[in-house]
Amino acid sequence: MSDNLPTVILVMGVCGCGKTTIGKLLADRLEGTFLDADDFHPQENINKMSQGEPLTDDARWPWLDEVACTVRKFKGSGPLILACSALKQSYRDRLGLRQSHIIFLHGTREIIRNRLSSRQEHFMPSRLLDSQLECLEEPRAAISISIDATPNDIIKQITSALREKRSNCG
Repeated sequence: MSDNLPTVILVMGVCGCGKTTIGKLLADRLEGTFLDADDFHPQENINKMSQGEPLTDDARWPWLDEVACTVRKFKGSGPLILACSALKQSYRDRLGLRQSHIIFLHGTREIIRNRLSSRQEHFMPSRLLDSQLECLEEPRAAISISIDATPNDIIKQITSALREKRSNCG
């Protein structure tokens, strides 16, 4: 499946939608490399979010710039699967992923809040979900996937959609 795929596949959505889980599984399936944008947050951002304070755009720009720089330097043989909230179009533009596929993971507020409440060892508290949903600008040209299926079923949906896009492009 790894032939003719874009170099970068963005897995995006609000906190708790499964970006990391799905991104890692997708990277394994496509024999690619997984990169989690959360790993690039400066400690100041992590502290703010841990305390339930939403990030401002000014706090996000340096973080997004560092992620974008890392993506530009990627030299792997397979696709790079990037898990990043990328909630606004301006954030996706800042990442510079114009030739990439976007996987938009979405679900109900209830499902996502339940996931956030049950996860351990992550800096993002469930009380930030509402601010993320308010900030979200759904991408237009994305593969839109509901998170109410199992991770393996979600991966099947994504890989099928990627194959279909590839066959439609020539």
